[in-house]
Amino acid sequence: MAKMIKEMEHPLYRKSNKMRMERFGKWLTFLSVALTAAITAAILFLVFSKGLSTFITNEGSVKDFFTGTTWNPAEVNSLGKPIIGALPFLVGSIAVTGISALLSAPLAIGAAIFMSEIAPRTGKRIMQPVIELLVGIPSVVYGFIGLTVVVPLLRDLFPGSGFGIAAGTIVLSVMILPTVTSLALDAIQSVPRSLREASLALGSTRWQMICKVVLKTAKPGLMMAIIFGMARAFGEALAVQMVIGNASVIPHSLFEPASTVTSILTMGMGYTVMGQVENNALWSLALVLLLMSLFFTITVRMIGKGKNS
Repeated sequence: MAKMIKEMEHPLYRKSNKMRMERFGKWLTFLSVALTAAITAAILFLVFSKGLSTFITNEGSVKDFFTGTTWNPAEVNSLGKPIIGALPFLVGSIAVTGISALLSAPLAIGAAIFMSEIAPRTGKRIMQPVIELLVGIPSVVYGFIGLTVVVPLLRDLFPGSGFGIAAGTIVLSVMILPTVTSLALDAIQSVPRSLREASLALGSTRWQMICKVVLKTAKPGLMMAIIFGMARAFGEALAVQMVIGNASVIPHSLFEPASTVTSILTMGMGYTVMGQVENNALWSLALVLLLMSLFFTITVRMIGKGKNS
C-alpha cells in the first residue's frame, strides 16, 4: 500500500496545468454548446406553442389564416371563429422578397465577377470598403433614406402615394446587395485556378471562361448567396414598415400600399395583451416567419451538400 501511494506521487501521475486547462476547455465548450441548444429549443417551443394556440385554444381556422383577406382578430365571423386572414401579409412578404432578390442578384453577381475576374486589385480596393460600409448601415437609416428619397421619387413618376411594394423592394434590394455580393465573391473565388487556366489554354476568351467555367462551377455557391439574401429580406421589418404603406389589403400593383408579415408584427406586438386572441394571432405570424427561416436554412444546407458531393 505504501508502495502504491509512493507511485501515485510520481510526476507522471500528477495533473499538470496543461491537463487542467484542457479539461476546463472541454467543459467550457460543452456548456456553450448545451446552452446554445437549450436556448434554441426554448425559442422553438415558445414560438410553436404560442403560434398554435390561435388554432387550438382560440379555435381559429387554418384555412382562413392562409386564404382569408381580412385581418381583425378582435372580432369573430359568423361561425364564431376569429377573423385572421393573413393572405395580404403573406403576399406582400413573398412579393417584396422575390422582387428584391431578382433586382439585387444580377448586380451582386456582376460586382463579384468584376472584383474577382475583371479587375481583382482595383475592384477589391474600391468595392470592398463600399460593401463593408453598406453592411454596417442600420436598417432604420435605410428606411429613412427610402422614406426621404425613394417614396417621393415614385410619387412623382407613378400614380399613387409612393408607398408600396415598389418602394419596399428598392430599399430591400440595396440592403441585401452587400450580403449577396460578399457570398457570391466567395463562391467565385473558390473556383480552382486550374479550371481557368485549362479553359484559356483550350482557346476560350476571357468572357467565355467566366460564363462557361467560372459561373457554371460556382453556380451552387451563387444560389446559396441569393437564398441567404432572400432570408434576410423576408425577415426585415423596420425599413420595410417605413416605406410599404402598411395597408392590410392585397395590392393590385407595385405602387399601392401593402404590408408584410414583419411590418404587422412590429406594429401590433406592443398593443396587445399576452394570451388574448390578438396576441396569439401575432404569434401565429411569428411562427410563419420561423418556418420560412427554417425553409431557407434547409434549402441552403441541401445546396451546400450537393456542392460538396
